[in-house]
Amino acid sequence: MRELKPEFEKILDTIVNTLGDVDGRAFVRDVWTKEPGGTLEGGGTTCILEGGEVFERGGVALSDVRGKALPPSATQRNPHLAGKPFRAVGVSLVMHPKNPNVPTSHLNVRSFRTEDGSAWWFGGGFDLTPYFHEVEDEQHWHQVCRETCEPHGGAAMHEKLKADCDTYFTLKHRQERRGLGGLFFDDLNESHPFGGDFERCFGFTRSVAQAFLKAYVPLVHRRKDQPFTEAERAWQLHRRGRYVEFNLVWDRGTHFGLQSNGRTESILMSMPPHATWRYGEPPDMTDRMRGLLDRVRVSA
Repeated sequence: MRELKPEFEKILDTIVNTLGDVDGRAFVRDVWTKEPGGTLEGGGTTCILEGGEVFERGGVALSDVRGKALPPSATQRNPHLAGKPFRAVGVSLVMHPKNPNVPTSHLNVRSFRTEDGSAWWFGGGFDLTPYFHEVEDEQHWHQVCRETCEPHGGAAMHEKLKADCDTYFTLKHRQERRGLGGLFFDDLNESHPFGGDFERCFGFTRSVAQAFLKAYVPLVHRRKDQPFTEAERAWQLHRRGRYVEFNLVWDRGTHFGLQSNGRTESILMSMPPHATWRYGEPPDMTDRMRGLLDRVRVSA
């Protein structure tokens, strides 16, 4: 198995440079290293953009860490790997726009392997969290998802990864999906229905990372200058609260980072700079707001 960190560094640089150009402000890079001798060693680069013209906060992070034992979030589905030393390399991203007409979006691509070489797998995906349901935006997003899967597993692969995304990004305590979905995969290796050898699985993982910009950037350009009201801004903050709930309560990546003694500042870069919680739904909901709720609520 070849060294993948340089490949993930290329992914990081492409995304940071492209989204920095979209905003007009460069990301600030924070290179960090874990102190040796702890439960987690290694380091990474966290790139942050705050208070930009387009993005209120954006974070793109690369991590390359080694641990003495896989944490519970990584062994829940693979209990036979409990206690094994591991290495994890990956890139994660969350972009929180200023304008509520622009969706929030998330990307993660990652590689895990046990240090003894007995197991390896890839995971990741990207998903869209809009504040209003725009049909043409959703159609574009899922068209890119279909095109990404086509060379690797065709329609059947897209159908599975789309369904897995909807299932994973659900706030079970509210019976709501976080947004409009996208692609989600985990445990991608030789035993996965759409997996294969190491190079094939990494090839798909890299394709997902490359497709993210094709899926997201056109939506940003389409919506970033669209006018909005104070009520729509308040709605954005209200829905951001749901985003925080998911990341802290359900997200396995957040749990993995915290359980493995990862770098807290980088783990929580995904949090929006502003969010609100109120008792019940806002009383002055518009048709646009109700349309989004109709789309994300899970049928009983």
